[in-house]
Amino acid sequence: MTALITGASSGMGRDMARYLAELGYDLILTARREDRLLELKDELNNVNVEVIPLDLSKAENCFKLYDMTKDKNVEFLINNAGFGAYGKFVDVPLEKELELIDTNIKALHILTKLYIKDMIKKNKGYILNVGSAAGFLSGPTFSSYYASKNYVVRLTEAVHEEMRRDKINVKVSALCPGPVNTEFNKVANVNFAVGGLSSEYAAKYAIDKTLKGKMIITPGKLMKLAKFGEHFLSEKMLTRMSYNMQMKRKDK
Repeated sequence: MTALITGASSGMGRDMARYLAELGYDLILTARREDRLLELKDELNNVNVEVIPLDLSKAENCFKLYDMTKDKNVEFLINNAGFGAYGKFVDVPLEKELELIDTNIKALHILTKLYIKDMIKKNKGYILNVGSAAGFLSGPTFSSYYASKNYVVRLTEAVHEEMRRDKINVKVSALCPGPVNTEFNKVANVNFAVGGLSSEYAAKYAIDKTLKGKMIITPGKLMKLAKFGEHFLSEKMLTRMSYNMQMKRKDK
């Protein structure tokens, strides 16, 4: 069994690697920071670990990654690479937003497309796309990130249903947590208004649910309650609430 994890150098990606190693998966780990990946490889000495440092915001590197691993029987793909850019839409630099789109959307789309075709041929496999509770809302002052995670959620739902309808034994899931204690805050330059889940808990929960074939994975009781409550509010009200939530992040 082999799992490939993008964004594996820190946070949930790193903790997912640790948990999959406990489950006996050999690992292919990719991220931009080779030193972090090598540290993780040294730690996970009970399984085979291959490190491939790449910047997946560049489409050609996504195809390069696939070419390097297509013969390695990847049974579990985790699209975890991604980042956020906080600020009003008119203020965030366009170059940063385009990099965000290339990483959060384009890379995930390319890798899902390439690996799922191989999984379909073998009629087995798992794909976990790391989304966010942001994927259920619009996000004033965090607009590009929220929009990118909406893409992740809707794409995952559609592909999951296609697999189910065609009776193909490939499970496609989206992880949609609320705040998780990782380096994300520092990179995005935000603070969460509520306490976050531990990265270790979110990673383990996500993998366990993916292996059971769950489509949308929302760890934590608070996020389950919030998702349920969304059904009773208008889009206008949800957007206004989202704006207020983002401003609380800024002020903390």
